[in-house]
Amino acid sequence: MRSRNPVFSRRGFSRDNGYAGFNTAPQAGGPAVGTQGNPYAQGNPYAQPSGNPYAQNPYAQQDLQYGAPPQAPATTGRMTMDDVVLRTATTLGTLIVTAALAWALLPVDDAHISRSYGIGVGAALIGMVLAFVQSFKRKASPALIVTYAAFEGVFLGVVSSVVDNRIASGAAMQAVIGTMAVFAAVLIAYKAGWIRVNRRFYGFVMAAALGFVLLMAVNLLFAVFGGGDGLGFRSGGLGIFFGVIGIILGACFLALDFKQVEDGIAYGAPREEAWLAAFGLTLTLVWIYMEFLRIIAILNQND
Repeated sequence: MRSRNPVFSRRGFSRDNGYAGFNTAPQAGGPAVGTQGNPYAQGNPYAQPSGNPYAQNPYAQQDLQYGAPPQAPATTGRMTMDDVVLRTATTLGTLIVTAALAWALLPVDDAHISRSYGIGVGAALIGMVLAFVQSFKRKASPALIVTYAAFEGVFLGVVSSVVDNRIASGAAMQAVIGTMAVFAAVLIAYKAGWIRVNRRFYGFVMAAALGFVLLMAVNLLFAVFGGGDGLGFRSGGLGIFFGVIGIILGACFLALDFKQVEDGIAYGAPREEAWLAAFGLTLTLVWIYMEFLRIIAILNQND
């Protein structure tokens, strides 16, 4: 399983024979033995001997022979929702603790802001490298994921402290509330069936995200070499507009992450895959939080 966050995606749960084939429901009925009659053997990477990324999965042959239903009871060694919740709580808890420590220990007054901001930027770069390393690993590395969360927390703590203390008092809490509201809204909409995560949805979101990331990268280059706000895509009215677009994209990635978790549990993914689910959800929530924080900062700068 891989998160559908931009860049951090290589392997996914699939309900058909294609890569990342979302929402292709298994066919009911039919013979239970053989790949042609077993819909789960055709589309389930954990029940299919050929192309199974987890060849050591002890349940693969059993699923292939008997056609285990998508919502089979949890068995030792398989990922469950409790595993995903626990791992996500671990990564987010680590991020929150290091963010709080950075906020408390790295002052952002005029005498110390340069040093604190430098530490925050350094932590962000380390976190980005760790995220890329994990995204290209074939298996989850819990230590790597937790370390990423720790460094990302330092960066968020410094940035949040700067915005909260120097631009808009209470901005960090407002961004947290906004992120929680988006998470809850997407979860409710997904469970209610209002969001249909299929191949078309996936293609649209990934294309939009790629365009968004490339546009922001060009803006950053202009800012670095030309000074100021670059092309102005991250400040003023355009900054608010693209911030809203970023939040909408983050919400779409949450839906994709929920779909992957659902499919992973349905197809009996190995328990260690829960770390990848936690990794993807953490990336998405950080994305949404940063967009909210940016919008709040722009709105207060314009007052």
